[in-house]
Amino acid sequence: MSNPTKADSTRIAARSSMVDSIKGCGLSGIRIDKETLKTRILIPEYLRLAIKEAIQLKDSSVGVDDNRFKKIELNEDQNEVVPEAPMVIFVNSKSGGRHGPVLKKRLQELMGEEQVFDLKSVKPPEFVKYGLACLEKMASLGDQCAKETREKLRIMVAGGDGTAGWVLGSLAELYKEDRLPVPPVGIIPLGTGNDLSRSFSWGGSFPFAWRSAIKRSLSKAVTGPIRYLDSWHVLLSMPDGEKVEPPHCLRKTERSALEQDLDVEGELPDKLACYEGLFYNYFSMGMDAQVAYGFHHLRDEKPYLAQGPITNKLIYSGYSCTQGWFCTPCVSDPSLRSVANYHIFLSIVITHHFT
Repeated sequence: MSNPTKADSTRIAARSSMVDSIKGCGLSGIRIDKETLKTRILIPEYLRLAIKEAIQLKDSSVGVDDNRFKKIELNEDQNEVVPEAPMVIFVNSKSGGRHGPVLKKRLQELMGEEQVFDLKSVKPPEFVKYGLACLEKMASLGDQCAKETREKLRIMVAGGDGTAGWVLGSLAELYKEDRLPVPPVGIIPLGTGNDLSRSFSWGGSFPFAWRSAIKRSLSKAVTGPIRYLDSWHVLLSMPDGEKVEPPHCLRKTERSALEQDLDVEGELPDKLACYEGLFYNYFSMGMDAQVAYGFHHLRDEKPYLAQGPITNKLIYSGYSCTQGWFCTPCVSDPSLRSVANYHIFLSIVITHHFT
């Protein structure tokens, strides 16, 4: 059998994209029963409450030291059964225009408030440091339900590429601390580009018939196979003293990119500020990064302007024109572009995702 031509491959890709779009509109004919779905993803109540309070109090020993979480009265017909795929969802209410808050409410109806975290109030590193650690401590003391829940846990992220990267980067700390397994992550696309979501077949946009589509996404997250994803560890060193507002994916560190036996031209500054973090699909310090960062700040300062994907793309286009090639004078000296004093070192880490 002959290999497909480039034209055939293009038609196949277009056809697949069209099928995904139809499914996203809720026309795939798949009906997901709400109660059946809930039994597959709902974490036992005493564990949900322990995780929630551990995060609120910033104390991972809550579920261990306080037996009241184990004393919750159950009806006779209830058992502490571990679901097929216990799930936690992070929602970026700023993403998706006006969809974020509505989606959060819908998810809380499907699986309870304790399993749905708004990123405005609960940050992914806090969940890893306190919530997940609480579950692990309860498991280490012989709680079989907590042990199985930790092992089967899956995480969904409702947001864009930046939100997904933030959650994935926070979970990557589990590798360093040898706290395995690392929960696999799925995406409900609420961003503008949604490239990472698109690459793993979660869709490129928030579906029109989103109520039924959300149930299908959660059902897919229960049974979806795990796929591995390359992540890149970045170390960035820059002159100290400059005012910096690093993104969520970067944090300050004592390590320096200059410790990696790199050839550095010119004189080094006396003091360095060093940052490290992870990225997944792409990394940039160019004009495209400036545009994306500008949009991020605009959305924080004037959220009423970012009302949806179309509006967001128009804003991106405006930033591209004013900060990009059209309106920026060409500068031949790299030192004038504020990049010459940055030293970057990249290494590769393997993480995983599921589809």
